[in-house]
Amino acid sequence: MKLFPAIDMLDGKCVRLLYGDKNKVTVYGDIVDMGKKWQDMGAKYIHLVDLNGSFSGKSENLDTIKKLVKSLNIPCQLGGGIRTYEDVKERIEETGVSRVILGTAAYKDEKTLEKSVLKYGDKIAVGIDVKDDYIVIKGWVEKVNVKGIDFALKIKEMGVKTVIYTDISRDGALSGVNAESTVKLQKATDLNVIASGGVKNMDDLYKLKNLGSYGAILGRSIYTGAIDLKEAIEKIEEV
Repeated sequence: MKLFPAIDMLDGKCVRLLYGDKNKVTVYGDIVDMGKKWQDMGAKYIHLVDLNGSFSGKSENLDTIKKLVKSLNIPCQLGGGIRTYEDVKERIEETGVSRVILGTAAYKDEKTLEKSVLKYGDKIAVGIDVKDDYIVIKGWVEKVNVKGIDFALKIKEMGVKTVIYTDISRDGALSGVNAESTVKLQKATDLNVIASGGVKNMDDLYKLKNLGSYGAILGRSIYTGAIDLKEAIEKIEEV
């Protein structure tokens, strides 16, 4: 199982939000320093979230992302506010990230998703954020009447291979990952489904691994010390 330590970026700083609320923020310091820290602990891939982009649709962190990517020897995937083909092209060709994640745009604009996948292939992933099994978009503030699993099957037909699945009722709260729902989606679609939201301890990671999950994003748990990333990589990823 693959582990993806997360760096959430807001106003040029590394932060964590509770339940995706920008008013409930904890600042953890410099973005580049944090990336180097996770790399030094054995991370093989970094998950980046541009929260400015998520909330406003406009990134204020591209220079920092570019600096981070150049400073690391491991790939990064980036999500947050990527809503047009031009955004996709800019993130991939200018910042140097290895994969971009379309969220709202993947649901709202099929043409952008199709064009992006046609051009960049595996460099395109889709974020599926759900609450009570139904899709939520626009920084988790708008719920739509489409089930996550139905949407996943649709984008698979368009050539998407990787999905980042977030149960937002658990994200940033250390309340336990929704492992069963994550793996259910993976088995129903045969996509590479990366679990995101709520991973609180090693038990969650063992549960995901034992159920056959492709991967998991680690956020608040590695920032608070609830999970030691180095230990997790050794016991979960490298076994």
